[in-house]
Formats: sequence, structure tokens, C-alpha cells
Amino acid sequence: AILNCGFEFDKGKMLFNRYNSVVSYTTTEIPIFSLDTVASADKITVYDSIDSDVLQSYMEYSLASLIYYALKEGACSEQSSRMTAMDNSSKNAGEMIDKLTITFNRTRQAVITGELIEIISGAAAL
Repeated sequence: AILNCGFEFDKGKMLFNRYNSVVSYTTTEIPIFSLDTVASADKITVYDSIDSDVLQSYMEYSLASLIYYALKEGACSEQSSRMTAMDNSSKNAGEMIDKLTITFNRTRQAVITGELIEIISGAAAL
């Protein structure tokens, strides 16, 4: 459908996110060549004689392979970004729980200390 869309082009490019590591990816471009550009390439006949049907099949397979590759790289980059985001949110939640626990313990200790002071003051008054 893309190759037979009716638009004339010599060269195109497809952009995708290439996976580098768990925390990084780079936006990369892959060139997409037209049927005429590939047919007029110097070394296209090195391996075999190429007729129009073989060339059309090659172009369709090449484009499908490039799209599949870009989708897989993009999915891998997305999953690594999600994993990193979830790891960061888990760490942040743990830190928040620790801070709230300390605040709760300090408040509870202040209440206990206040009650002890009242008891001691009451006992000293008797």
C-alpha cells in the first residue's frame, strides 16, 4: 500500500527510537528508497539477475522488515522507559513511607511525653 500509494519519491526516511540501555534511547532514522532508486543502483545485479517482480518483492519485504524492526525497537524503548519510571516511583513511595513513619513516631512520642508530664505534675501536686 505504501509503495503503490501514487506518490512519487526518490528517498524517504523513517524515524524510530533505538534502544541504547535501560535508561536511554536515541531517535534514529532509516532511509527508505524508491523502486527506481533501487533499480538504478550500481551493485543491484551482483547477486542475481533482477526483473521487476523480484525487485517489487524485494522492496515490499525490505519495507516490511524496516517497519517491523522500528516497531520492535520502539516497543523495547517504551518498556525500558516504563520499567525505569516504575522503579523510580517505587523508590519515591518507599521514601515517602519512611518520612511518614518518622513523622507518625515523633507525633506519638510527643503525645506520650505530654501525658507523662501531666501524670508527673499531678503526682507532684499531691
